[in-house]
Amino acid sequence: MSASRPSQAQLPILARRVAVPAYDRAALKPGIVHIGLGNFHRAHMARYTDALMAREPSASAWGIMGAGLLPGDAPLHDHLRAQDWLYTLVERGEGERVAIVGSLVGTILAAGSSAALVEAMARPETRIVSLTVTEHGYCLDAATRRLDRDHPAILADLADPGHPRSAVGIIVEAFRKRMIAGFGAFTAMSCDNIQHNGHMLAQAVLDFAAWRSPALAAWIASHARFPSTMVDRITPVTRPEDIADLAARHGIDDAAAVFCESFSQWVIEDDFADGRPAWDSVGAQFVDDVTPYELMKLRLLNASHLAIAGPARLMGHDYVHEAMADGLVRRFMARLMDAETGPTLPPVPGIDLDRYKATLIRRFANPAIRDRVERVNSDAALNYLLDPVRDRLTKEEPVDLLGFGVAAWIRRMRGEDEAGGPIEVRHPLAALLRERTIEGGPDPLPVLRIASLFGDLVDHVGFVATVARSLAAIYALGCRAALERLAEEQGF
Repeated sequence: MSASRPSQAQLPILARRVAVPAYDRAALKPGIVHIGLGNFHRAHMARYTDALMAREPSASAWGIMGAGLLPGDAPLHDHLRAQDWLYTLVERGEGERVAIVGSLVGTILAAGSSAALVEAMARPETRIVSLTVTEHGYCLDAATRRLDRDHPAILADLADPGHPRSAVGIIVEAFRKRMIAGFGAFTAMSCDNIQHNGHMLAQAVLDFAAWRSPALAAWIASHARFPSTMVDRITPVTRPEDIADLAARHGIDDAAAVFCESFSQWVIEDDFADGRPAWDSVGAQFVDDVTPYELMKLRLLNASHLAIAGPARLMGHDYVHEAMADGLVRRFMARLMDAETGPTLPPVPGIDLDRYKATLIRRFANPAIRDRVERVNSDAALNYLLDPVRDRLTKEEPVDLLGFGVAAWIRRMRGEDEAGGPIEVRHPLAALLRERTIEGGPDPLPVLRIASLFGDLVDHVGFVATVARSLAAIYALGCRAALERLAEEQGF
């Protein structure tokens, strides 16, 4: 079978092999600008929007203009442009669904200049600006969880606010242009895995706007909306062998293809400035308060992912499903959810938490989703572990399991595995972390003193002692033996 590259002209041919958009893509208008056009957005929000467009002709007003802020976004931008912004989505569970997604109407590469992106956001037709830029992209101070005025990107944007480079600076400049033009405000919607992500985004935007102009900040506060969301779909980095398999089995030559699990969840606060797509008709859930749902996901899924990824990497596992086949890792995750992260949760309407935890274990163990532990280690924010740590310390509850996860995270930051092989550490503070980790060895204090990561946790004697004990055991015994000792002590 000869492989065809997705394009508008190729859709009739591809329709013989896989699902393709049945709606009129020529009628789509850009009503959404999305910053951070990576695999997750294209597996999640763009997928929901594509499904809605297939169901409701009126959804054509919600076409998505994607945007990348980093030089590394250029290859994806070029691939999508060459394919008329079409791409293949492969959803894998017990079976497999392959479809061409058509909800994107264009892309903007804003790595060198944000001018075109700001102009797109400033148009009155743009009613939603959404983001998946990871926690690092919000330029927050780890201790205060507010915008860090001393962050290099924020300092640069304050010095030259008409040419912003940070996501927050770009949003504020777009709001300013709309205010001056007499247009209404858009809804700014975070789709990142950050607790209270809407509130965090709103506070960062208002802080930056106030530093520019109190009048601008007041206009944004009065007219814009910042709904919080909970997003969930495991979406690994696309591998060359995935692309080759897609071409061989389905006849699609698509370097921009996305592969993800079949499971998907999206919970959104119903608070929009100028209308919204009817995503609830295709599986999303609109609620008054997303807090219990986002906390459930952050504490159970994201914290578990990061807690097992560090030990798994040190123990020689490359993939999450391989780590979950290791009974020690699997029991560690189950015990963490039952004993430390789960108890920090309030009741979640309509959710059986025991069933949710069992589902997470099955999802992580899915061999069809070849999710590398290093993808989790690189993408996940340390606060996935530190936020439940803080909650438990406030109640004087033990954090032995979370502390082990933090210790493994620190050990990995050394940049080498237990056999001396290299570990690529991708983190904004990678150089400092490696320096401090080597300096401290089994003593975590040099790392824990990095205030932008750990805040005042370094002052908590019990937390420091817990992490120190686990880190010393990892160095002295090796990660597996250290985790086995913890399992014996904790009974898992």
